[in-house]
Amino acid sequence: MLYHGYKIFGTASYFLLLFTAPLIRVLGGRYGFGLDQRLGRYPGQADGKITPCVWLHAASVGEVQAAGILIRELTVRHGRFRCVLTTMTEQGYRVARDLLPETVACLMAPLDLPPAVRRAIRSLRPDLYICMETELWPVMLMETARAGIPMLLLNGRMSERSFRRYRKIRGLMARLLGQFAGLGVIAADDARRFRELGVPSRRIQVTGNIKYDLRVQEKEAIRDRYRRELDLGGEVVFVAGSTHSGEEEQLLEVHRRLCDGQQRPVTWIVAPRHLERLPEVERLLDRAGLAYDLFSVARNSGRKSRIILVDSMGELADLYAAADLVFCGGSLVDRGGHNVMEAARWGVPVYFGPSMKDFRDAAILLRTAGAGFEVADGRALATLMLAHLADPEQYRAIGRAAAAAAAAQRGAARRQAEMALALLNFY
Repeated sequence: MLYHGYKIFGTASYFLLLFTAPLIRVLGGRYGFGLDQRLGRYPGQADGKITPCVWLHAASVGEVQAAGILIRELTVRHGRFRCVLTTMTEQGYRVARDLLPETVACLMAPLDLPPAVRRAIRSLRPDLYICMETELWPVMLMETARAGIPMLLLNGRMSERSFRRYRKIRGLMARLLGQFAGLGVIAADDARRFRELGVPSRRIQVTGNIKYDLRVQEKEAIRDRYRRELDLGGEVVFVAGSTHSGEEEQLLEVHRRLCDGQQRPVTWIVAPRHLERLPEVERLLDRAGLAYDLFSVARNSGRKSRIILVDSMGELADLYAAADLVFCGGSLVDRGGHNVMEAARWGVPVYFGPSMKDFRDAAILLRTAGAGFEVADGRALATLMLAHLADPEQYRAIGRAAAAAAAAQRGAARRQAEMALALLNFY
């Protein structure tokens, strides 16, 4: 009944959008960007189709990067296919256009409305649909399965918090997830959560995180791009990622102590986990009398201060590349932490608080390698960061250990590509 009601509402919304589309186009902005494609219109995409078509869906920038690694692996192993990538955001779309080969058709994803999804399927005529990470749109999954198109969920992950929410609608989730021919998930905990939502064990493979399969030259290019765009030069860059309410206050004092304890200038980049909290963080900085730049302004119009507030989604995993020191948020408050390995792959020390239940295995792995450091509070964090900066040899050793720990996780691209190629009957 829940899904049936969702479909009815979606169909009504589609026809309302069709009626108001001319006005939306005139108004422009983010709602008008790619509107025809969001309504499922992709003229000419399947004209003269000869080779198989792989449709990858990536929600935003981070998933686009993961999709790019998978596309590269698929091309190396078997280049005889046509690839389409859809994304939910304008930013993700623009990154895809810049990142991916010209042979990949980069499009805006159809809205999860029955007429839009059906029209998109008829236009693209995919032979395989790949959902990156956990972008679970009910109509998209059900209509694709109904069309007889095999589906994979790759680089899949599920936090404990998401699992608790999905468990409340376990019946619907079991039905949606049951449409996938296979799930390639990042870690054993992800596999367990998917199983508890009703996915048979035989359909799940623990493949690792495809994002760790970045090439060295790709890492260097990403780091150079961010440091150039933000004019970071030789500064010490402290990135606080996925922060939650109650953490920025502590990190503000960490920033002050780093500035007082360093001869080099220090730039603090803070990325709140939820963008709706930006006004809260802005008020905190205003009360402290500190100037700051929004990330979107700093990268396009030039940076004017030594604090950058990230105001866009999907950038953080790559933005860690610009860092000398990384704190992963949601861990000094009881939020379960965030993915510390996304930071470690850039070869920098990674710090986190005691609340890491959602990423416990990764935290243990980094601590064991001597590359990750648990701290009790902001005071302990500042003290440890200053100690590491004061000992360049130790600092470099920590960075090497972090990169090695992340490198040990590689191989996901090969495993996930094999799952895709098996469904395309290339094996």
